[in-house]
Amino acid sequence: MSLLALLEPLPPVQTRASELADRLTDEIKTRLEPGARLPTEQEMMSAFGVSRTVVREAVAALRAEGLVETRQGVGAFVTRDVQRRPFRIDPAAVSSIADVLHVMELRTGVEVEAAGIAAERVSTPARERIGRALLAFDAAVRRGESAIEEDFRFHQSIAAATGNPQFVRFLEFLGRFLIPRQSVRLGLQRQEDLKAYLQRIQLEHRRIYDAIRDRDSTAARRAMRAHLMGSRRRYRRFAAAEKA
Repeated sequence: MSLLALLEPLPPVQTRASELADRLTDEIKTRLEPGARLPTEQEMMSAFGVSRTVVREAVAALRAEGLVETRQGVGAFVTRDVQRRPFRIDPAAVSSIADVLHVMELRTGVEVEAAGIAAERVSTPARERIGRALLAFDAAVRRGESAIEEDFRFHQSIAAATGNPQFVRFLEFLGRFLIPRQSVRLGLQRQEDLKAYLQRIQLEHRRIYDAIRDRDSTAARRAMRAHLMGSRRRYRRFAAAEKA
């Protein structure tokens, strides 16, 4: 059966691009053969009642998932091997405390090694970037802010110090799953409690920085592991308090 024959206007739910991507994903997984050509942009615009921008965003999402490949001037086609899809974490699937902790455990494994490699390879400019990230965190705390962006920037600077762009890309991907850390901060109602919490975090950051500065890879891994394990314990406590 042709995919075009199955098309019908979409209901006005979630974003139009993601809804279209979901519909096409279902068709690819259940009906379309590898190598099958998707309907043209104009055909999908007409059948689904969406704009060209929505169609292009949906196709781009499918391409990022490894489900389709595009050929300039020809169109989009189902990939020959749809089982070979890139790694991803679906934000909608990270809903329970256990799900969040699974992501945090994954992060721990990657960032502990990144800290060790950074200590072995760190250049003077990279070390200075980590130092500036520490100062930015301090400044945010003095302003009474939660320092969420500054915190992530510190971790990004360590990933960059490895000289391996894959660490940077992976951490940027996981960046959107740092919400638990934000939730812990938001759960601290009193300003003095938030400040004490952030000062404790910064002390852990400084231990990581000191080890990287001293090119002590063992100490860097140990400090990063202690920091992220502490974050997981703090999240567990916060989540338990929320349920009580």
